[in-house]
Amino acid sequence: MPLQPLNTSAASVRDSSLLSPSEYDNDASSIRSDQDTDSEDDERQLRARNSRELRAHDRLVLMEEDEMDQLVIESRRRRERERRGSGLPLPIPIPNPLSLFGRRNSDLSLSGKLAPDSSTEDLVLEKRSLRKARRKAKKERLLAEAEHGEDGELMYEMEEGGMKEGSSTGESSDRDDSDEADRKGLLHLADVKSKRTRNCRRWLLVHAIIAVAFTILVLLAWKLSIERRARPHTDASRLISNGTAMFAPTTILISLDGFRADFLNRGLTPKLNSFIKEGVSPLYMLPSFPSVTFPNHFTLASGLYPEAHGVVGNTFWDPELQEEFYYTDPARSLDPKWWNGEPFWVTAQKQGLKTAIHMWPGSEAHVLHVEPTYMDKYNGKEKLSRKVERVMEFLDMPDDLRPQIIAAYVPNVDSDGHKYGPNSTEIRATIQKVDGLLDSIFKGLEGRNLTNIVNVIVVSDHGMATTDISRLVQIEDLVDLEKIAHTDGWPLVGLRPKNPDELQSIYNDLVAKTKSNPNLEVYLRDVNMPERYHFSNNKRIAPLWIVPKAGWALVTMKEMHLKEAQAKGEVYHPRGLHGYDHDHPLMRAIFIARGPAFPHKPNSRVDVFQNTEVYNVLCDSVGIAPAPNNGTIRLPFKTIGLHSDPIENPADPVKPVTTSTSAVASSPSTKSILVDPATTVPGPTTAPSKSLGVDPPQAHPTDQPDSEGDQSDGKDGEKKGGVGSAVSGFWDWFTGKVSHWWDKVKGAPSPSGEKESDPEPDPQPFG
Repeated sequence: MPLQPLNTSAASVRDSSLLSPSEYDNDASSIRSDQDTDSEDDERQLRARNSRELRAHDRLVLMEEDEMDQLVIESRRRRERERRGSGLPLPIPIPNPLSLFGRRNSDLSLSGKLAPDSSTEDLVLEKRSLRKARRKAKKERLLAEAEHGEDGELMYEMEEGGMKEGSSTGESSDRDDSDEADRKGLLHLADVKSKRTRNCRRWLLVHAIIAVAFTILVLLAWKLSIERRARPHTDASRLISNGTAMFAPTTILISLDGFRADFLNRGLTPKLNSFIKEGVSPLYMLPSFPSVTFPNHFTLASGLYPEAHGVVGNTFWDPELQEEFYYTDPARSLDPKWWNGEPFWVTAQKQGLKTAIHMWPGSEAHVLHVEPTYMDKYNGKEKLSRKVERVMEFLDMPDDLRPQIIAAYVPNVDSDGHKYGPNSTEIRATIQKVDGLLDSIFKGLEGRNLTNIVNVIVVSDHGMATTDISRLVQIEDLVDLEKIAHTDGWPLVGLRPKNPDELQSIYNDLVAKTKSNPNLEVYLRDVNMPERYHFSNNKRIAPLWIVPKAGWALVTMKEMHLKEAQAKGEVYHPRGLHGYDHDHPLMRAIFIARGPAFPHKPNSRVDVFQNTEVYNVLCDSVGIAPAPNNGTIRLPFKTIGLHSDPIENPADPVKPVTTSTSAVASSPSTKSILVDPATTVPGPTTAPSKSLGVDPPQAHPTDQPDSEGDQSDGKDGEKKGGVGSAVSGFWDWFTGKVSHWWDKVKGAPSPSGEKESDPEPDPQPFG
């Protein structure tokens, strides 16, 4: 269409403005032919409009044109369909159900629902009337807003917030092609990118957490697999049925306190001897130094030397805590601060196994604040038959409640060994009864079809040596106790000087006073303590020690005035003691094991080992990983043959020693040669041919040679066979009889074994 020539005058420019309805374009003029009567009003409105209103007007015009085009197109399509159809009436249009949930077209929202039979002309007329109404309303609004013209609009914008940056005309409206729109678009893009970045970071964090968790699980699985591979591959690595229940690897550990190794040679233990033939064992097991109950039972439980686990004696002083440990005082001894290391019940509980502990020393001390699943407190009067019942009760528990480690403590042999001596008639009866306890346990296992399913380990903590008043030393004759702050241990004695600077001088005096008596040894903890004792690396160990030979003891004036007691011929109690050099034959303990964790030939023999090895063996028998300890042996044992092999039991050296009268601190009349019982061979004692009972005077244990090698005895120390020996023997027999009947009146067990009830140990054993 040709363009109209431009008029150079301002009026003509204004009249011929492209924004004028008459000069917009020919199509617009034709469409708006019915609106000519409103042209003058339109011209005035255009002159009063600002840029925002002009663009709005343009958008309305374009929208109306689009609507008209759509109506024309739809009308033509309908007519084309009617022309091509079969002449049937048009179907009634079915409204789209989805349109109920979406936005309606602008024409429907303005005109409402059209009747199906309305024509295109009616629709056009209706649209025009609506447009006129809109224009009229808009004219009124624009005239009201155009009172101040475009400058007023600009002033309004500036008062409200200033012109937008980049606007040269002061235009405050948003244009699709303006810099503000671009800026908003860029801000929108930046916001989208920021959201994407945050989402990426969030997903990276989630994936990192998942990766770390997966890595930890892999490491844990790897560690568990290493521990599993490190465990011994035995038949105890799987569940086994006894016909009525499924048993996981299970071990019974029984401690016979004070059961000396050579007690097996007395013909009193048929069940234990047959147990040796069925299982695996050394000739004997060495205890740890000092050979007393509490340190050794915690060594058995933890695999640590006493210097490592901290229980360095039955009694000792801790310089850091400024407190004393005393084993028979539960208020002091059962505090976990005394007990270092990890006992087997803690190791098992930490690895998911259940444990049952029957009176084991130290089990009530809440070690590492981990408790056994089942725990029986110490009761010195518990009958042996009740102990058997208790072990069977643990085995008869349901699968999900049954413990896999059962540990039982039997104090009877130790108690009667202290009370009557290791070679007394009474101790023989006690040994027989303890052997009967083991027989009942083995029969209980057999009756439950568990002989080849449950492991059994029998141990002892130390041996026992006979004491005598002739083998005592008055401690006040050796050291000035006024200079000593604390005295530890017994029968060996640890000394803590009040003034540490006097330690060396006290040691020198002790060495000088004991030089003539080889039955006493003096050591400084940090200087010359024997390395094989493993008894120096702990501040709880006193700095100065007097260690007597086996069978000897130190007494204070408060306990006994030695010279007066010897002159009166008094009998020293306890009659049996331990705590000496752990290598001495009289201190030897036992170890015997049988079960699926010990796949050795019956009656197998292994090398002698120390009791620090028991912890590892026990852990391996049930398939748990032991904590760090001083042991080195792991299952299966390396055997060295059978006990029936022609391997002789090496004899202990015999070194009789002559001592002066001052050395033994005996009465002035003592002139005989005394033989050190610590160096005499312990020989086996044959079983008596007659029934147990009180031996005649000439056969009393104090008069006959015993495994400690007592070569002389009696008030005057005369050689055996003389008149003095006979008088001394009669006197000892008589005092023994009186003591026996007095004990019987008080309710003590009969030495003859006539009493059917089990012998009852002292509530507070000597340990």
